[in-house]
Amino acid sequence: MNSATVRNFLVRGMLAGLVAGLAALVVAYFLGEPRVDQAIAFEEAHAHEHGGEELVSRTLQSTAGLSTGVLVYGVAFGGIAALAYCFALGRIGRFGPRASALLLAVAGLVAVYVVPFLKYPANPPAVGDPDTLDQRTALFFLMIVLSVLLTVGTVILGKRLAPRLGNWNATLAAGAFFVLVVGLAYAFLPSFNEVPEHFPAALLWQYRLAALAVQVTLWTAFGLVFGLLAERQLAPKPAERSAGAGKQPTPVAH
Repeated sequence: MNSATVRNFLVRGMLAGLVAGLAALVVAYFLGEPRVDQAIAFEEAHAHEHGGEELVSRTLQSTAGLSTGVLVYGVAFGGIAALAYCFALGRIGRFGPRASALLLAVAGLVAVYVVPFLKYPANPPAVGDPDTLDQRTALFFLMIVLSVLLTVGTVILGKRLAPRLGNWNATLAAGAFFVLVVGLAYAFLPSFNEVPEHFPAALLWQYRLAALAVQVTLWTAFGLVFGLLAERQLAPKPAERSAGAGKQPTPVAH
């Protein structure tokens, strides 16, 4: 794949990431922000000490701040995912551009977010000990790296087992390997249970489900939009193909 094609994919990926970011922003605003407000209200009601005045108002955080963060993340995420698509295209089976994009999005969602999320789920305000914040953050990113490497290893393992076991059995064996290693990581990595007493359990799970919904929306929208854009780049429209085929070479005068 030449540099011009990679550049075109990168631009399309960033555009798809922007569209996906807009979709995720809607979910975050209507599902996530009300839970954040409720968690902040709980924190303020049970705080023994009150800090100074907020540097940034809650209204600004939930509008301009949220929009900027999600959209910038979406564009950056889209560019990185497009580069991964360039590498994966043709290496993950005989799938078309759309199917490859959606398959990559599903694999990315599971590896980058779902697997780490199940071990270290997102916490709303008032949940979590500030003294363990650095440790929790480091372990979360460690889980992301481990999950991504394990996903790549699982794909390689499945492709190598396929000639001997067949595609179905190779997929089952590779999947079992993935689940086993993830289970071992869950068992041996530290866990944290820092939910304050009397914090509403329903609110905690609603917040975590909202965080998961944002990521599902982001990755799914990216897979659908980028798949369409990638197909248009890799497979020209019938009218363009017929126009190109209809062109006759210019005769050379003798």
